[in-house]
Order: sequence, then structure tokens, then C-alpha cells
Amino acid sequence: MIMQVRLPDGSVRNYESSVTPSQIAKEISEGLWRNSAGAIVNGQLWDLERPITSDCELKIVKLDEPEAAEIYRHTMSHIMAQAVMRIYGKDKVRLGIGPTIENGFYYDFDIEGIKITEEDLTKIEEEMKKIIKEDLKIERFELPKAEAIELMKKKGQIYKVELIEEIPDEKVSFYKQGEFVDLCRGPHLPSTGKVKHFKLLSVSGAYWRGSEKNPMLQRIYGTAFAKKEELDNYLKLLEEARKRDHRKLGPQLELFFINTDVAAGMPIFLPYGMTILKELMELSRILHKKYGYKEVGTPLIMNEKLWRQSGHWDHYKNNMYFTEKEEVTYAVKPMNCPGHILIYKNKPVSYKDLPIRLFEFGRVHRYERGGVLHGLLRVRTFTQDDAHIFCREDQVVNEVENVVKFINELYSVFGFTYRATLSTMPEDHMGDEATWEKATQALRNALEETKVPYVVAEGEGAFYGPKIDFHVRDVIGREWQCATIQVDFQMPERFEITYKDADGTEKRPVMIHRALYGSIERFFGILIEHYAGAFPTWLAPVQAVVLPVSEKYVDFACKVAEKLIENGIRVELDDRNETLGYRIRENQMKKVPYMLIVGEKEKETGKISVRTREGKDLHDIAVEEFVKVLEEEISNRSNTLSY
Repeated sequence: MIMQVRLPDGSVRNYESSVTPSQIAKEISEGLWRNSAGAIVNGQLWDLERPITSDCELKIVKLDEPEAAEIYRHTMSHIMAQAVMRIYGKDKVRLGIGPTIENGFYYDFDIEGIKITEEDLTKIEEEMKKIIKEDLKIERFELPKAEAIELMKKKGQIYKVELIEEIPDEKVSFYKQGEFVDLCRGPHLPSTGKVKHFKLLSVSGAYWRGSEKNPMLQRIYGTAFAKKEELDNYLKLLEEARKRDHRKLGPQLELFFINTDVAAGMPIFLPYGMTILKELMELSRILHKKYGYKEVGTPLIMNEKLWRQSGHWDHYKNNMYFTEKEEVTYAVKPMNCPGHILIYKNKPVSYKDLPIRLFEFGRVHRYERGGVLHGLLRVRTFTQDDAHIFCREDQVVNEVENVVKFINELYSVFGFTYRATLSTMPEDHMGDEATWEKATQALRNALEETKVPYVVAEGEGAFYGPKIDFHVRDVIGREWQCATIQVDFQMPERFEITYKDADGTEKRPVMIHRALYGSIERFFGILIEHYAGAFPTWLAPVQAVVLPVSEKYVDFACKVAEKLIENGIRVELDDRNETLGYRIRENQMKKVPYMLIVGEKEKETGKISVRTREGKDLHDIAVEEFVKVLEEEISNRSNTLSY
């Protein structure tokens, strides 16, 4: 029987028996074969040397194509594991898992009596280079499940045994390179010498399978690229990201801190940080008013029966906090939607009242495992700029379009661009497929009407409805998921909310969930890194600092400061008993936009000298002129300094 292999150009190749992608690549051209990393067979990543045994669609994946990264980074994680076993001894190293992740890979190790440090990464890299130079052939093989367990038991690989025991298939796949054998689905490169450009990045602790009840393993992170130039560029990006790390800049700039002893995952904001949060909230309030929202407030803690009715009890209970008083269980709210439904139900609603747009700066609490907490970006409590729109079905597309316009206006203030993903029905969901399809189509129509490019993320929706997620791109090219829009037919049904239609009948409204900053704290963390702590003047906690040259000029400096304060400018007087140069450097380190320097000349003329945080110096500027320029810069929410 003839087997047909269809290629991307539409051509079909016929084979009488099994064939490998490698053989087909070589038939097409020697150059393609040399530059190939793997293949895609019927949409699935595939080894070059793994036989194809039935009709299929085939694409050969070249090393410089995006799909190749998962293959060569996976291979690099195996090369790293092999190097670790060679260095520390195969009898002492027990392997965890070694997957690819965005921009890299990691492997988890349990090493008897040895703690790997950052200093050890160099010798592991050297051993990896030897393995790459050896160009070991990588071979895939399968064993019956019982034999696979026996093999791993003989090698003392207890974590692999645990994984195999949970695999439902009768056969289990392994990969072998030289003396190294690992349980793995693959795919991998055909040999260890195919990719040479890699870097080990860091070491950290990680609980086996993410549970604090399990042993703590040692996780080594690394990255790999097909070309040296790509690796070098990525390492430069990482270095820049390290300089911008909000976990370092936040405490350094006196914005926030986190006390892990008493409030892990719960940031404590200092006065400067609260100033910025208030500015973000003020901007949000202005725009919410413009787009027709009414601000509300709902309780932080509500009876468990509300959360049972909403579906959170069944689908989200493990991420919630509870308390009990007078034999009644209460939940600390993880979301604001049920509270807004209570407001909707508070009085009868007519079709003429719709859409109703309710908005809240709602504080929520969600449990996250300790190992995944990350500064302001992954926390256990945060404030959402949360809103819920109750509307008729015929209003859904228009309302979603208006939310997209709102997002465009908000993000343009910060110079953000974005991309969108449309997330569809997950496995764990409420409601029937027809309702989900209707909601998904409404979001799709809105995206197409607003001409927003998007990709579909199958199965990534919320449990109550499909959603659009907006991923903003910061100044160094990283992406962050922020805004979200979700269309929900389920909760209106569960809470039996209605409106009276024109014909007098009771109809069910549609509920649109949306948050634009997402979490204000997380958005703040993103902004710290986006601006590297040098906030535009309208956001800066201190917009100007007045520096008297010496004690003689403090009185005049106070008058200058008072003039700025009268005009609503956030100003500080720095009259410490330190040299002027020292105070200038300190305020530049604090990233204050403007430093106003006053001495003898300034006192005589009534004018000021200005130094910007970038080091630009200006002289003989009238205080009134400076105030006017600064007021305009602040009111325009400019991202650049006027001077």
C-alpha cells in the first residue's frame, strides 16, 4: 500500500514503506537536510529520524525557524543533565524534569550531599561543550511500561519511576545519547553537535512537582539559540532586564517592599509608591467617567453561599481564602463579579437602562504557591480596575468594541503597543458548547470590527466564558499580559438576573467582565521596569527637588518650593548638610525629573538653574516660566521631559 506525504507547497510524495523526515529532507535538497532540526507531522513536532508510517502532512523545520527552538532547547536540557551526571556522578544525581520554557529550558536535580551554586555553572558549561563536540547520536526508543519502570529503578531514578507509573500508555519513550538515557516524549535533534550556542543562567530551588510537601530540588536554568548573534542579543536583553528589575528598584526607590515573614505575596506600599498608584487610579477614573462607567464598592468578605452560586466554589475554591464566624463560613473575595451582580439585582432593570457599566477598584485575594510568587507581578492580593457591563445580546459587540477603544486610549498614555489572544472554552467550564460558541463569536466579531490582530488560544478561557487577553510590549521588547475582556452568559443564568424588554417579557442580560490595568500593582511593576524607575513627570512621586547651594540660600529655596507647591507640583526641599554634588547625585539616583539649584546668583535675580535627571543643565529660568512648562508637561501626561 502506498503511503502519501503532503508537503507545505501542496506536492505529494509517495512511499511504499516507512520513511523518516530526514530522508525526505535529503531527497528535497542537501542544504535543507543539513539545516533541519526536526519536523512537524500532522501538526505534531517530530524527530528527524523517527519513522513516518501513515499518510500525513509534513513540514521540515529548519534550525532558524521558530518551531525549532523547542527542539534544540529540549536537547540542550538533556545535554546539561548529562553534564551534571558526568561531573557529580550518575549514582548521586537523581533527575527530575527538564522541559523547555519561553526563551530557554531548565532541569531539576536531586544531588546527594551537593549544593550547586552560580559559580558551578561554568564547569557544567565546559562539560556541555565537550558533549556537543562529541556529536553523540540521539536515539529514540520505546519500552513496555513495566520494563521502563524496571530500567529506571535499576538506575535509581525514583522521580522518573513516579512519572512512568502515572503514564496511561502501554509503551513509554526514552532518548539515549552516549551513556545518558532519559524518559522523554521528545522530539530532539539528531545529534548533540547540531546546536552550539547556549548559556546557563541561574540556579534556584524548586519543589518536586510544585508541592511544598515534596523534596526541594535544584533547578538550573539555561537558554540556547540557533545563532550566536541571537544568543548575544538575548543575553544583552537579560542584562538590561536585570537593571530594570522592579524587585530591586522598588525598595531602592522607596516605592514598596514585601515582608515575606508575615505577608508573603502581599506588597506594602510606601508613600512614594502610593503617590504613583493614586495617579494611575486618577487616570483610570477620568477615562471610566468618559466611557460611561459608574464607580461602586463591594465587601471584601462575603458568605460562602454567594461563591457557591457563582460557581467559584466548584471551580476556584483552592485559590480562595476562608474565615468562619458564628458558625458561618465567609470567603475573602477572589473576584468582584458576584458583588456587581448583587448591585444589578438591587432594583428592577428595564431594557432602556442597558447597558449598565459598573466599575470598582476591587481588592481581591487569591492563593498562589510560595514558589511562584514574584515581586508585584505574581502576588496573593491585588487591586483590579474591574468593571462589569450588563447589556442585551445585540449590544455585546458594540460594548466590546468600546472597551477596545478604551484600552487603546489608556495604553497610548504609556506608549504601549499590544497584541491580542482570543481564548476559547477550557475543559473545566460551566454551560453548554452552543452558548460558549455564541460568546466566542461575539468577541471574534468585535476584534475584527476594530481591526485588532489576534491569535486563538484554544482551551485557555475562564471557566465561565471566553476572553480576549491583551499583551503589552515594553520598551525592551518583553510582553506582559494586562487587559482582559470576557463575555459571560453563565453567571446571569446562575443568579437569575433579568431585565424587562420592550414587549414586557423578562430577558436575561449578557455580562461582560473586563479589567484594563488588570492588577494595578502588577501594572505598576511593569511600569517600574518599562521606565527603569525614571517615571515621566506626571507619574514621578517627586517631580522636582530644590537644592540650595548652602545654608545661606535655604530661605530662598523654601520660597521656590512653596511656589511649586501652590501650583500642585510635587516638590521636596533637600537642604541636608551635604555637598551640592552629593545631593545632586543622590537625587539623580532617585530619578527625580528636575533638580532646581539656587545660590547667590539665583537669589539676586529671582531665577533658578535647572538640572534634569539626564544631566542637562539650564540657567536663568524664571520660576513662573518653569512652573508653566511643568504644568503643561504634567497635564499632557507626557512621556518625555520638556527640558
